[in-house]
Amino acid sequence: MPLKLDLKCGEKMIVNGAVLENVGPNAKILIHNLATVLREKEILTQDDAATPASRVYFSLQCAYMFDDAREEHLKNFSRYLKDYLQACPSAAEIAEGINSHVEKENFYKALKASRNLIAHEVRTLDEFNNGMNKLSQIAAEAEKDEAESAATEDHQTSE
Repeated sequence: MPLKLDLKCGEKMIVNGAVLENVGPNAKILIHNLATVLREKEILTQDDAATPASRVYFSLQCAYMFDDAREEHLKNFSRYLKDYLQACPSAAEIAEGINSHVEKENFYKALKASRNLIAHEVRTLDEFNNGMNKLSQIAAEAEKDEAESAATEDHQTSE
């Protein structure tokens, strides 16, 4: 079944490793044969791969796009996913889904599934940051109380 893509002006996509950009008004593209395709919104640059889950995604993206270096990218993927699971075991079910697609060499589906890992990472970090904000408030209150106690002791000592 052909793949139909709509590209807005300036939007990019990668087809079999070639970067294509629509330089005119909206373009409709129909791909009739099997090809590795990523739309701009699915592409993550190496600079953007700054978190553990995004490194998993980036490695899969490279394995999908570059056949000649697939094994190297899959080794990186396995290492990054293992590291992520050690730090965050609650993502085990997501990782199983990703690995299932990788084992079947369905790298595009694995890539899509790894978006869930990024979402999991964002939720986990949000929860962590919310907890840290609460702890920061408690610490600030403790410092304020300590400063007030010290000021009271200094005042009583000077009398």
